[in-house]
Amino acid sequence: MIWTYLLKLALLLPLVCGLLFGCLWVWRKLETRLPGASGDRMMAVRETMMVSPGLRLAVIEFEGRKLLVAVGRGGVTLIDKAE
Repeated sequence: MIWTYLLKLALLLPLVCGLLFGCLWVWRKLETRLPGASGDRMMAVRETMMVSPGLRLAVIEFEGRKLLVAVGRGGVTLIDKAE
């Protein structure tokens, strides 16, 4: 009985540790692609606000300028620019 426990432990413990290590490695690789992750991107979405179920306003910063855009089912429309 104790031998079966030790055999299961010897087989499953490295498997669980390997899965944990693999998940942490994948998380580190994909972390820069998550929304809100800081990096050296030229463009950043600073704030969004839902106006109606089909329309959202977004403030996008690009090259030091802030752009207010409306994003809806029909596409993206520039509303205003600010320096």
